[in-house]
Amino acid sequence: MQSSKFIFVTGGVVSSLGKGIISAAIGKLLQARGFKITIQKFDPYINIDPGTLNPYEHGECYVTADGMETDLDLGHYERFTGIETTRSNSMTTGRIYKAVIDKERRGDYLGKTIQVVPHITDEIKRRIQYLSKDGYDFIITEIGGTIGDIESAPFLEAIRQLKWELGRDAVSIHLTYVPYLKAAGELKTKPTQHSVKELQSVGIQPDILILRTELHLDDQLRKKVAGFCNVDLECVIQSEDLPSIYEVPVNMQKQGLDAAILRKMGIPVGETPDLGPWNHFLELCRCATKEVRIGLVGKYDLQDAYKSINESLSHAATYHMRKVKITFINSEHLDMDLVKAQDGLVICPGFGQRGIEGKIQAAKYARENDIPCFGICLGMQMMVIEFARDVLGLEMANSREFSNEGDFVIDLMEEQKNISQMGGTMRLGAYECELMENSKAERIYGETLVRERHRHRYEFNNAYFDDFESHGMKCSGRNPAADLVEIVEIPTLRWYIGTQFHPEYQSTVLHPHPLFMDFIKATIKK
Repeated sequence: MQSSKFIFVTGGVVSSLGKGIISAAIGKLLQARGFKITIQKFDPYINIDPGTLNPYEHGECYVTADGMETDLDLGHYERFTGIETTRSNSMTTGRIYKAVIDKERRGDYLGKTIQVVPHITDEIKRRIQYLSKDGYDFIITEIGGTIGDIESAPFLEAIRQLKWELGRDAVSIHLTYVPYLKAAGELKTKPTQHSVKELQSVGIQPDILILRTELHLDDQLRKKVAGFCNVDLECVIQSEDLPSIYEVPVNMQKQGLDAAILRKMGIPVGETPDLGPWNHFLELCRCATKEVRIGLVGKYDLQDAYKSINESLSHAATYHMRKVKITFINSEHLDMDLVKAQDGLVICPGFGQRGIEGKIQAAKYARENDIPCFGICLGMQMMVIEFARDVLGLEMANSREFSNEGDFVIDLMEEQKNISQMGGTMRLGAYECELMENSKAERIYGETLVRERHRHRYEFNNAYFDDFESHGMKCSGRNPAADLVEIVEIPTLRWYIGTQFHPEYQSTVLHPHPLFMDFIKATIKK
């Protein structure tokens, strides 16, 4: 293929239909056919990035290896396809407008009046096409939000223009909802028809429709949708509720979604690829019957707030022939009966003082009762504070994030002390971590130097290093450049490890993260 082909994924009727999962599934299927793909997310909100958003607003904040705080859908893209996304794979209205305003301030527009069309739409088009420089066969672009939203209008206009300019090199896929009215006993297509008309009203005719549904759609209903929406019958695909999101690519392949995309673009379809390793993973999922119980100790009672952790635990449990039963345990009002009922605990990441004493209490219970415990980012810091208070005897041990006085075993990073802006200023992205010889961390990784992704401002205070080491908490992973402690462990316990980094960002379906794999193994042994 001479140049990149573009696939645009939009959504209608309601939000949260799963555009990110569909985009990731499309990427997986095209990748299985030997194409080089990437996936990007364009979000219409005005924030520069989701870094300052409360997880209740937008779920977890995902971090790329090059240090960009992004939407959680980029996690789906990476977990499904194994690609490594960058800051260029994530874009918001805020970044688009800031780029245009910066150009205007420099005088780049030579005195012209700056308008949504063409200046904002041109910048969107430039960003959509930017990754083509890297030689991708397909660039899949997911547009956040729902058709009809005011803030989505510039993105839709940019897509309309690109579809006109690119011809057969661009395909539009529209995801809608087909609700079931229980009282009438009927599936209703009218919301889909209205959504498509809304899309057509801005000049975009969808090439492929994906109908999100809780019930199976018969051919008669699909024919009705095809006729009213001017879409070929073979291009009306249904996306039913499935036991696992990882079954979506197989379901899409069975209905010929990837073949329909290739035909629309005039590309030879060829044989349907065998998703061997992927199907092996699904078979393990189906065969797993025994449960392993993991408690997530955190303050956000929302499944998307810890999405990558949930998925990483699921990947690891599957490869151990187990189903993971995840229980959220509110650290603000810690229920010790729930804590005691778990096979293992994850002390979750986060920011701010709310709920930290509950995390400390959970870490103490795990340490004293030899329960497998995994602390991530703030979770690691809570392990350190608990150990300092209850083993080192530093009753005032704390983090400078939460107090102005005490023994700051967790302190603000030196380079963070003069920073005033909140957004995008933390220690972000992948950094090297050197593992201590003969440590549990080294045994788990099977190597001495690894790279993991970070998102934090505070760190272990090296002034207390010797005290921790002499009392049994080993600092088994350190950044070789800055000498920051990135892993702590208690070797005498079954499994008690904390990481300053976020290993969940690097676990994928076909390559589960070694730390999660070993953690689940330890909980099973318990």
